[in-house]
Amino acid sequence: MARELGWYASFSVAFGFVSIATGIFTTYGSVLASSGPRGIWAWPISVIGQLSIALVFGALAARIPISGYSYQWVSRIVGPVWGWIMGWISFAFLGVVLVAVDYTIASTILPELFRYVGTTQNAWVITAAVVLLQGVLVAASTRTTHRVNNTAVTVQLIGMIALTVLLFAVGGFTGKLDFAHLFDAGTVPESGYYALGGGTHAGPFALAFLLGAFTIVGFESAANLAEETKDPARVIPKAMVQAVISLGVLGFLFLVAVTAAAGRVDGVGSSATPVATVITAVLGSVVGKILLVLVVISIFSCGLVITLSGTRLVYAMSRDERFPGWQLLKRIDRRTATPLNASLFMMLIAQIILAVFSRSTDALFQLFSAGTLLPALIYAGTVAMYAAKRRSLPPSQGFSLGRWEVPVLVVAAVWLVYELLIFRDASFRAPWTYVLVLFALGALYFGGLLVRRGRDGLTMPDMADVDRALDTADTEPNPTHATAGGDAR
Repeated sequence: MARELGWYASFSVAFGFVSIATGIFTTYGSVLASSGPRGIWAWPISVIGQLSIALVFGALAARIPISGYSYQWVSRIVGPVWGWIMGWISFAFLGVVLVAVDYTIASTILPELFRYVGTTQNAWVITAAVVLLQGVLVAASTRTTHRVNNTAVTVQLIGMIALTVLLFAVGGFTGKLDFAHLFDAGTVPESGYYALGGGTHAGPFALAFLLGAFTIVGFESAANLAEETKDPARVIPKAMVQAVISLGVLGFLFLVAVTAAAGRVDGVGSSATPVATVITAVLGSVVGKILLVLVVISIFSCGLVITLSGTRLVYAMSRDERFPGWQLLKRIDRRTATPLNASLFMMLIAQIILAVFSRSTDALFQLFSAGTLLPALIYAGTVAMYAAKRRSLPPSQGFSLGRWEVPVLVVAAVWLVYELLIFRDASFRAPWTYVLVLFALGALYFGGLLVRRGRDGLTMPDMADVDRALDTADTEPNPTHATAGGDAR
């Protein structure tokens, strides 16, 4: 694969996966129902927590800039068994979050945009078509994929900034902003509002953290394209951190504007698309339609990046002969210069997951819940590994936490423990079931792998191999897949 991605492409990958337009549009209604308008104040805390994780991931990406992110880092620093477990969890996450994101287009946005009745059947068909299109695009051309994503991210940036400014300006001029509404609990009881909750129930404010925890994930996808990025050890950490900061600030301003306006708009609580309802009431139906189009573009871009990231993970694990069907999935197609088989495989997995959830009337909540739980597990495992091994890590090639290392790790650890405790709530039983089923399938395959090869047959390349691969990649304009990542056998 060609090493041709610069800073903006790397930033766009991180920004496109996170996609605040997607995350806020799809989960804002749930926050209003579970936590009331006051729940938006969980967002800045979530941003700080996720930023601390991005800093840790940046420090690792600067040490081992290879496709496969947590799978590669944990494999080389802790051992191949733990690395494989991390890779399998990452694969499960990318598969389910792709369906969760694309399903939003068919289940909520298109029915609102074109005024038709959405059903589980037409949502299934439309989502399947979107997943297919994304898979074909990623398989056909990496360069075209990045051009589409860069354009979509630029449109999303301009659109979200413009909407936020218009909401504040027009809402303030017409008297439709009620800032007291930002501190209102709505219909949610005040008693025990800030409690984490005991047993199997989380408090109202704790559930509001899921807005940020679901939205601000996927920034690490930039690290998954390390072998296609110029100067990855320097570019990727900066791109990830800048994406989280910019998304966090812009997302919070947008939430404040929407929530302040929602206090004087009727029917927001009962609306299937409360963000669109608020914007239509304040800025008019034309701007409301433009918002829906913007969200469709953002969601398609998000799904495209997820497909791209999932493909690179499958390719990286297959190149190391650690994934079912690795003989086919590790190949780079000579015509397209992409891991064609891995791209088609990722698309097929998404179609299977979609079929499993397609007849559920609560599919969107289950998918989004699983898409929030799985990255929390990935982040927790990776941060714990970094904390335990930080004194024996390979040297950084472009980014280091320096004296901030311990404070960043403390913030990340506290945030991740708190986030995982939220998932004790009884409403998350279905996502836990999905996670356990995926773990069981992975355990069966990996158990067979250990039986066939033995533990000694799962060794990884040492760090000298990584350095040699990067040196070679920097001198070759179009390194082969073997040179870029090393032969792991």
